[in-house]
Amino acid sequence: MKTAPCTVLALTLSLFALSSATAATLVYGAGGDPVSLESGNINDTNSAIAQNQIYDTLTKVKPGSTSLAPGLASSWFANPDRTVWTFNLRRGVKFHDGTPFNADAVVFNVSRWWDPAAPDRGQKAWESWLLIFGAAKGEGSALRGVRKNGEYQVIFTLTRPLANFPEMIGANFFGIASPAAVRKAGATYGTPAGGAVGTGPFRFQSWVTGQQVNLTANTAYWGSKPQVERLVLRSIKDPSARLNELKAGTVDFACDLNPESLRAVRDDKNLAAVLRPSFNVGFLSLNTRQEQLRNVKVRQAIRLALNRRAIAEAFWGDLGVSDDSFLPPPLAWANSKKVTPVGLNVAAAKKLLAEAGYPSGFTLDLWYMPVSRPYFPTPKPIAEAMAADLAAIGIKTNLKTEDWAKYLEDRNKAPGFDMYMIGWTGQFGAPGNFYDSFYGPGGVKDSNFDSPQVQALLTRASGAKTRGQQAALYGQVHELTHAAAVRIPIIHSRPLCAARTSISGWVPNPSNSEQFNLIRKR
Repeated sequence: MKTAPCTVLALTLSLFALSSATAATLVYGAGGDPVSLESGNINDTNSAIAQNQIYDTLTKVKPGSTSLAPGLASSWFANPDRTVWTFNLRRGVKFHDGTPFNADAVVFNVSRWWDPAAPDRGQKAWESWLLIFGAAKGEGSALRGVRKNGEYQVIFTLTRPLANFPEMIGANFFGIASPAAVRKAGATYGTPAGGAVGTGPFRFQSWVTGQQVNLTANTAYWGSKPQVERLVLRSIKDPSARLNELKAGTVDFACDLNPESLRAVRDDKNLAAVLRPSFNVGFLSLNTRQEQLRNVKVRQAIRLALNRRAIAEAFWGDLGVSDDSFLPPPLAWANSKKVTPVGLNVAAAKKLLAEAGYPSGFTLDLWYMPVSRPYFPTPKPIAEAMAADLAAIGIKTNLKTEDWAKYLEDRNKAPGFDMYMIGWTGQFGAPGNFYDSFYGPGGVKDSNFDSPQVQALLTRASGAKTRGQQAALYGQVHELTHAAAVRIPIIHSRPLCAARTSISGWVPNPSNSEQFNLIRKR
């Protein structure tokens, strides 16, 4: 699949190439703790960044882009209707525990994610599979079966055509774990107690909850060897604190800084600004289980009341854009030209509330995340700005938050949150990665919005062979979801990252999927 080229501000490469890992320790300032190090059982960026270092996926993306490249699979091909995909695997690769990577390992991992009856699956959500593929094994599943053909070939048989299957199975959620390690750790696998074992450039050493994940170089890595001996992923929730530690030199590089910190980064001779390409959406999700929000006129009134352009200018400046699409700018080709941009209109919002039977307004809970994300680097003040806008039309809000892992869990538990801030960074360069994850049959159930018409369009679009066919179908999805107003786009950001000038070789990917093995430190 062809994707639009991304412009990446990369750090200058080192003058001297190192043939093996140096004794240096590289420290990354993460936005918080991982939720889990168990592949296939996550949906958050903090977990994905850590897992990217420990695991490899079947396919990867080229540095700084969403263009597909070989990973643990050296090549792949499909039958004419794209319902059978065959992957040829790399030979001679070993997991960190010394066991061999082969077709059995791939089948083992995929079965855990997909098949409720698979051994060693445990009582876990396995939300990653649902977000990308829509359903587990059974009715509605995109996957009919997975089997090996010899020691180094795996064949996936689908229930319907999927043109982007190689991108989907290569999403950074789907790192291949050691079957032996999973079985040995049992229910503790992926936790601080159970650790994680992959084939990636770094090995798991320890995880101190709330503080850091410690990794060491995998000197036997099949790809480009790590350029440092140790990698520390420190949990620093506050973006201002991350910047301060960058300035002090206690952190070497970090992302999701406050956009307003761009000038401070550029004014510091010891730091270099690195902008991750925009490939995300931050939005306000409205729960139709809630009485008032069940009415579409109320949801549309909320959209009209939010001064999204002013919020974007105040909190992101030149590093963010606000529009009426769930898709980020690189995927704008799939937007409908029939969708008219909706700006601030307090009078129209009040009129809609009155028509819905709420001329005096009402009170709702507005939940904001406790950690900074690429799309919402400063969640609380952004929530306060939205609350002020809503107050202007008579909607009072109670601002609430809770621990990040619990936040992600509770949003999907009935009755859920009234309104809450969340977002999504794409894992691969297709519109379905955004729409399917929130409007598809296996998507997030936070809004209780379930449209068979939208889901049918998404199924057709995922099998369309040309961009023109996809654009026509996704354009209809854009129109329907815009009218429903259950997820209101607030921002598409260019996340601000920064690094000490003592490191080089870091090229951020749009999808947060880069591995840190090419980064050098002097």
